[in-house]
Amino acid sequence: MAKATLSISSRNYSSWSLRGWLLVRFSGLDFTELIVPPDDADAKKELLLLSPSILVPCLTHDGIKVWDTLAIAEYLNEVKPKAGLLPASRAARAHCRAVCGEMHSGFSALRSALPMNLKRVFPAHKVWTRALGDIERITAIWEECLATYGGPFLFGKRTMADAMYAPVVTRFVTYDVKLNRRLSAYGKHILAMPEMVEWITAAKKEPEEIDELDMEF
Repeated sequence: MAKATLSISSRNYSSWSLRGWLLVRFSGLDFTELIVPPDDADAKKELLLLSPSILVPCLTHDGIKVWDTLAIAEYLNEVKPKAGLLPASRAARAHCRAVCGEMHSGFSALRSALPMNLKRVFPAHKVWTRALGDIERITAIWEECLATYGGPFLFGKRTMADAMYAPVVTRFVTYDVKLNRRLSAYGKHILAMPEMVEWITAAKKEPEEIDELDMEF
């Protein structure tokens, strides 16, 4: 029996669940999933950005409970140090932590204007000014990381940063956000990961729909 349990919510709508799930998969830690139904009142508040705290994902391992995504990432880096969730050099580790922290605490306009929805595509979607500012900052981060570390992942090899930004890749596809060739290649590389293929396939089979998140904004 696995010693770890990860609680997640909707695969289709919950970007934080995807981040936590990818982090655990990247780490190689054996775990089982505990699904919190999207119609759970607290889970729905979180999906609609109405919850003051992030309730899922939550990792339980060896009697230890970790419910914040960055905390999960750092915890996994401690228990699975050879997994490479952080880059090898001190400078790159600092850079990785900084861009992960920016994703964790920022980009609220993007979250509200372009919610994650893996079942839908909105061609030529109109993105308003505040969300455009977030998109510009995210793409600048990607450009800097890919130029500095050579790709194909943000820090060369796969790290926690790719888990943190993977939901953004899906948002850019859903809302038809145009990217240059280099950033488009990065997005395709993320979507081609076996973990992402598995997650998206399962998401598209989910029967639940949340009307507020299934409309064109």
